[in-house]
Amino acid sequence: MNVVCLDLEGVLVPEIWIAFSEESGIDELKRTTRDEPDYDKLMKWRIGILREHGLGLDGIQKTIAGIDPLPGARDFLDELRSLTQVIIISDTFEQFATPLMKKLGWPTLFCNTLEVGSDGMITGYKMRCPQSKLTTVRALQSMGFDTIAAGDSFNDLAMIEAGKKGFLFRTTDAIRKNYAHIPAFDEYVDLLAAIREAL
Repeated sequence: MNVVCLDLEGVLVPEIWIAFSEESGIDELKRTTRDEPDYDKLMKWRIGILREHGLGLDGIQKTIAGIDPLPGARDFLDELRSLTQVIIISDTFEQFATPLMKKLGWPTLFCNTLEVGSDGMITGYKMRCPQSKLTTVRALQSMGFDTIAAGDSFNDLAMIEAGKKGFLFRTTDAIRKNYAHIPAFDEYVDLLAAIREAL
């Protein structure tokens, strides 16, 4: 039995932090897991920048409310869900993801939680489990599932390489070059065809 595990940002929806960076005018917040493999380091750095600028959760949520899925993402996801089980495994947070999940037709999402102070400032975050993407894929495999995964960033590589089949989607040139053994696609139609074949 198969289950497809997809990353969220960069695969189905735009990068939330990049969108917020553009909205707020804070260029440093454009840094994502495509640039920084150490997620804890990245998040602590982001939280520090938000604090420095006096920006809280509500400002980010207002930006997210205006974000739509990437063109073609909803159709791709609907078609994929008609073929097999799909789980979105993301390092984003419940407080960010809910409006996006509504626009994607409420797919199953495994993600993390932000810690927010009474003043609305983000004080920290809580990961669902260590190495959440790889740990989740391994858990699914232990229950008898064959996993097929797709993502675009450094933090997706472990789950991509751990499964029956894995794919890069709209990744960076550097990741594509350094992980040339992983098939890479830029269009949903091609990714869907590759997943169909793997099923």
